[in-house]
Amino acid sequence: HLLRHGAPLKEGLLLGHQDMPSTPEGETQILSQVAELKFDRILSSDLSRCAAPAQKIAVVRELPLTLDARWRELDFGLWDGLHPSEIDTERMGRFWQDPEANAPPQGEQLSALTDRVGAALNEIEGGSALTVTHGGTIRAALHLLLGWPHPRCWSIALPYAARCTLGLWRDANSSAGWRGQLEALQP
Repeated sequence: HLLRHGAPLKEGLLLGHQDMPSTPEGETQILSQVAELKFDRILSSDLSRCAAPAQKIAVVRELPLTLDARWRELDFGLWDGLHPSEIDTERMGRFWQDPEANAPPQGEQLSALTDRVGAALNEIEGGSALTVTHGGTIRAALHLLLGWPHPRCWSIALPYAARCTLGLWRDANSSAGWRGQLEALQP
């Protein structure tokens, strides 16, 4: 299960590696999304908007939690924490059209995000896991696990607290070490 964090304290900003917690309502959304799910371990971005609810889930479920920076959002560099309206419109448009060739200044290329998510996925062992993470990270995982092109992954609406449930199987030919099938997308 890939679960996007709840609404941050300030919505509408480019929040990559900036550590902004979720609202209390955002955390409640997360907790309600997992109420009926079964999983035997929890993985999470180390940023508080993911880590705080993941820690609460781990305590309630008495499950192990692994915080891992590889599950962080794309690093927006100098744009991190800004509202898109604060960024040059043409530069922002080029980024959304081709994030690989037009990474944010001092930020991360899309391929770097995909590589680190792939490395994190490759270390997942069998069983069932809940991963509390970010929208861009979930999209990178969908690209790797389902083989979807990046534009298709970025066109999927993933509101705060959205959950993707995937069935996975080992695949030595995949860069993530897994292949998957989307079983459910719960907004």
